[in-house]
Amino acid sequence: MHSPAAKVSGYVVLMIVQIIFLVLFWLFVRYEKTALPLAIDAEDAGSANEHVSKYPQFQDIQVMIFIGFGFLMTFLRKYGYSATGFTLFMAALVVQWAVLMKGFLHMEGGKISLSLENIIDADIAAAVPLISMGALLGRTTPIQLLCMSVFEVALFAANEYLALHVFSICDCGGSITVHAFGAYFGLAVALMLRPASDQNETGKLEGASYTSDIFAMIGTTFLWVYWPSFNSVLADGAGGERAILNTFLSLAAATVTTFVVSALVSHENKLDMVHVQNSTLAGGVAVGTVCNLLLGAHGAVLIGIIAGTVSVLGYRYLTPWMTANLRLHDTCGVHNLHGMPALISAIASAIYASMATVGEYQSELQDIFPAMVGTNGTETKIMGGLGRNATSQAGYQLFGIAVTLLIAIGGGILTGAVLKYTNFRNLKKDEHHQDEHYWEVPAAENKEEYELEKVDELML
Repeated sequence: MHSPAAKVSGYVVLMIVQIIFLVLFWLFVRYEKTALPLAIDAEDAGSANEHVSKYPQFQDIQVMIFIGFGFLMTFLRKYGYSATGFTLFMAALVVQWAVLMKGFLHMEGGKISLSLENIIDADIAAAVPLISMGALLGRTTPIQLLCMSVFEVALFAANEYLALHVFSICDCGGSITVHAFGAYFGLAVALMLRPASDQNETGKLEGASYTSDIFAMIGTTFLWVYWPSFNSVLADGAGGERAILNTFLSLAAATVTTFVVSALVSHENKLDMVHVQNSTLAGGVAVGTVCNLLLGAHGAVLIGIIAGTVSVLGYRYLTPWMTANLRLHDTCGVHNLHGMPALISAIASAIYASMATVGEYQSELQDIFPAMVGTNGTETKIMGGLGRNATSQAGYQLFGIAVTLLIAIGGGILTGAVLKYTNFRNLKKDEHHQDEHYWEVPAAENKEEYELEKVDELML
């Protein structure tokens, strides 16, 4: 059990981190000129209005991060306080850290410009450690989550800069830089923190109840409804509208497919709530990288069908195999919801990039694939481009996901080693998946847990 002194010291560390953030904001962050009460020209006024016009989508992403992700992880019957509470804590921490880390890569005059767009970017970055948290849910302490988040967001910001500004890949909805990175980083940490071989059995509280599954379904519904905003917020003009349309169609197709495939592969051909809570969202991930491309309605639906099928089969067959053979406990199944659908999205991006032409995309091509040379009978180099043709861009799309996986898995292994082999306290198996170590739990809940333990003892 945790000693009171250890808990107090942990929370002191958290406050010290917040104070460090305060100092960094004081030294380096300044409002962008469009947010200052100074005379601005017409161009600056238009930029300010454009930022403010994205506020509704910003609200949607806030709902996804703080409500959708939080409630999606409440399926563990005794971990609801931690799932929602630690989601709020981590997101609030990461938003600040992401503003700083991403800002350091785009400083002007030694200062970070702060605008609504920066906060939107930071909100999207908050999804990364929350995805990783899903792979470790119920098996880490708050201090371990803090350490993981700090390392992960720093690596995420560097990888995103590399992918988008050096490799110049298309990743509008963040399936490569956000979902793939978060999933495989979390899985690598989970691999390092895996239990000893003689402790491979599922924990006594690693399961759902009827009520906890309903709460998790609330999270699924919020994520489903607002996912088009997540994918489209960074797209402009017609590309933004396509991102909304393609995301919605992919989600719808993935949902129908999930129900069908779940009934086909589950015991007694009954629907599995785990599949419905998670695989219905796989279409939003799988279409993310390509959501602003000219997929056609059929293309978006096809991606959704593939994603829903792969995700359900992953939950049904791959996750148990990983647990039994690798001792890798992926508590929320992030590999099936975020990892594999992100790989599908990366492959789709290479396919569609290989077919992109100036004649098809017109002037939008320089925004979607800024490094490309479009071909439409004759080669026309796009201003600011790097002289790539469609085939080269497709190769860079695949190179982008490969480098992302390398950095995510390598960074996750190093972070997991730090959490496991340094002075961080690791939870014992009988401490997993329960709130009472860090929260004041109502007496009625403690009594119910005592009665459940007695029932388990009698059954044994």
